[in-house]
Amino acid sequence: MGETVRTLAYGFWPSPIDAGLAAAHDGRPDFVGFVGDEAWWTEPRPAEGGRRTLVRRRADGHEESVLPPPWNVRSRVMEYGGQPWAGTATDDGGPLVVFVNFADQRLYRYEEGAEPRPLTPVSPMGGGLRWAEPLVRADLGEVWCVLEEFTGEAPTDVRRVLAAVPLDGSAADDRDAVRELTDGRHRFVTGARLSPDGRRAAWLAWDHPRMPWDGTELLVAEITAEGTFENPRTVAGGPQDSVAQADWTPDGRLLHTSDAGGWWNLYRDGEPLCPREEEFGGPLWQLGLRWSAPLDSGLVAVLHGHGALRLGVLDPETGEIVDVPGPWTEFAPTLAVHGERVVAVGAGPHTAHEVVELDTRTGHCRVIGAAHQDAVDPAYYPQPRIRTFTGPSGQDIHAHVYPPHHPDCAAPDGTLPPYVVWAHGGPTSRSPLVLDLTVAYFTSRGIGVAEVNYGGSTGYGRAYRERLREQWGVVDVEDCAAVALALADEGTADRERLAIRGGSAGGWTTAASLTSTDVYACGTIIYPILDLTGWGTGETHDFESQYLESLVGPLAEVPGRYEERSPVTRADRLTAPFLLLQGLDDVICPPAQCERFLARLEGRNVPHAYLAFEGEGHGFRRADTMVRALEAELSLYAQVFGFDPPGVPTLELDE
Repeated sequence: MGETVRTLAYGFWPSPIDAGLAAAHDGRPDFVGFVGDEAWWTEPRPAEGGRRTLVRRRADGHEESVLPPPWNVRSRVMEYGGQPWAGTATDDGGPLVVFVNFADQRLYRYEEGAEPRPLTPVSPMGGGLRWAEPLVRADLGEVWCVLEEFTGEAPTDVRRVLAAVPLDGSAADDRDAVRELTDGRHRFVTGARLSPDGRRAAWLAWDHPRMPWDGTELLVAEITAEGTFENPRTVAGGPQDSVAQADWTPDGRLLHTSDAGGWWNLYRDGEPLCPREEEFGGPLWQLGLRWSAPLDSGLVAVLHGHGALRLGVLDPETGEIVDVPGPWTEFAPTLAVHGERVVAVGAGPHTAHEVVELDTRTGHCRVIGAAHQDAVDPAYYPQPRIRTFTGPSGQDIHAHVYPPHHPDCAAPDGTLPPYVVWAHGGPTSRSPLVLDLTVAYFTSRGIGVAEVNYGGSTGYGRAYRERLREQWGVVDVEDCAAVALALADEGTADRERLAIRGGSAGGWTTAASLTSTDVYACGTIIYPILDLTGWGTGETHDFESQYLESLVGPLAEVPGRYEERSPVTRADRLTAPFLLLQGLDDVICPPAQCERFLARLEGRNVPHAYLAFEGEGHGFRRADTMVRALEAELSLYAQVFGFDPPGVPTLELDE
């Protein structure tokens, strides 16, 4: 390999990375935890209907999936879910685990050798009863968790409280047997963190129209001997202060992560521990995300960084952080500790997400689960470059650029490759710099990829995040275009063969770009937002139902802005071919948005394809769906950019 380099035009390079391989490696392990001395976590199973299973690592190092199909360990609280399981070791050393099953959203109790038993009832009202962030209180015979309860048929007819569910199954058919711990005064709550003596609970709360990265409150209450909450009070946070996480040190001091100083930093009893222009937290898209965890020694395991988050150990007395060695340059927001052991999920540009364990006494870090194995020769992996571009107003734009790369192929001299700009979802999120075989699917065929962490992305401080405030559809579009045009101007990309793609909020940015600029020759729009007015007046779920108040502006005050920026309104300006991908079960970005957009395009003779997938929601999870979508995307680029990828079905484009 590599001895004879073939000269082939970009797009014609043969690749061993097919869509099936990319789909099989989609997703990552998540929600790590301990059950006794054992590390447990969830893992995706694309080939098993897209379910997530629960995996344990036994003392002998053997990994096993605890629950067979069709069990699917995944919560729908706030639709994006959250920590779906928790466990403890029983007196005989066996596991007692509770988990949320996706199909019915009931909490179940699992013990080794027994069929899972339901702990919570089914409600016929709206979205029913949903649960997240469980905490097993074996001493009280309960599991404490967040309860999301629908009170009507509308997606916003919902309340959320902290609740206690009996472990004996007495609430399996009786909602009244569920004991509420909080009074529902706040629209959103996170799970409770208990002080070491069990006498205090800390949790986060916020209300519409704020999103949790805008502002949250940290509440503390006393816990009585009967397990009730008394005297809840706000001790940190506010409308302009996003507290992302709270916890307790072994000696009973309160830790929390706040961006009051412009960056998510750690505080202990209100005092900063390690003030830096780095992030020690992130956006709370799911309940139970963890960026820090206190150790028995008094040290704190932290995820921190500018852009990418590294795993380190913080000495709160000196402010010194020692980062773990290894190939992992990016860690997901999930941490668990047991004694002096830390379990996390890390990845790198040439390494997929793995479950890693750090022994803080020795500094040794090792892979203990979901170990990366090269699916193909690593010579085919992308070779990313971290870039900072300059935007229209002179501001920085962060991006990852993946040039075409193949060990045995090179393009003819004097030719430039096509490039696809990737706009991430969120939009309050970012693209991580990790090995992604979907990126490799394109780069190994001679198509470059540029992931743009446009203004509004996380990882770069609150000021960068708030560049998007009331500017969604403007700043994100401008930043993506600036990167695309800069790549063309510097001679990296072919100006005539630029494309853009994105899902969810990235689908919005893609559609907004195609309907407001002439930068791109085509685009792939994936489960998008296309009609701001519809989305902001009841077409989405409760969690994001007022997100546009900050992204676009108050609807009551600027209704024209909603109309003006919506791709559905500007469909008559669209001339570039596009592919539209949608899950028919999506309640976050519903199919009605796509259908409305396509209706506006009738008779305009714009080449396009619309693929809608049954059984898929917001984010494709099934292997067959991902294969169809990825092959369709490549076929679109092939037809527009002028190449013929072997073995890929031709996408039929309508006009």
